[in-house]
Amino acid sequence: MNRLNKIFSEFQKLDSRRKSYTLVISLIVLVIGWAFVSAGVITGNFNRAQIKNGADEQKVNAQGIIITETKDGTKYFELYGETGNYNNIDKVAVLYNVIGNFYKNNEVYMSFQSSKGQYDEKNRVITLYENTFIALQDDTTLETDKLVWSGSDKDTYAIGHVKIKRAKDMVAIADKCIIGAGYNKFKIVGNTKTEVFGKDKEN
Repeated sequence: MNRLNKIFSEFQKLDSRRKSYTLVISLIVLVIGWAFVSAGVITGNFNRAQIKNGADEQKVNAQGIIITETKDGTKYFELYGETGNYNNIDKVAVLYNVIGNFYKNNEVYMSFQSSKGQYDEKNRVITLYENTFIALQDDTTLETDKLVWSGSDKDTYAIGHVKIKRAKDMVAIADKCIIGAGYNKFKIVGNTKTEVFGKDKEN
């Protein structure tokens, strides 16, 4: 009980934006956790559908698809789609109502939600489309039409109607944003507008 009180006390000290960020990340992590608790049933149903449809079947539809990538004990990403399909010829999964996380040093560094996502298994590329919202660990949030991730050691691209907010000190709008490997550098491209606020919250 004392530990819960301490956590609640620390949460109360946060400003409104940090509270919002914390709640968004916590919600996504909780939903991901719930999804993985159900993973045995979800994965089992998906695999049975593939077997039932036979080797010549090109596309398998499924409820609740989970895709993760872990190598040598290091987790790179996890995706959960409410519904979706998998093409076993092209090795491409299309997911709808997507949430997930990208990892850095086995810690959640970037969480996201999107109306539609795609995972290209051959090229290990994740593309998010439509109503894409990203929250980073450093209180930065990003909205965009399209996000392309091809590995934590490569640049991530946000394309179309990009809007970046960082805590209370910066808002940027751009046609395109390049997020550097490691998720700690941004480069905005095209028609851009940036507002930087100091402690007095003036431009």
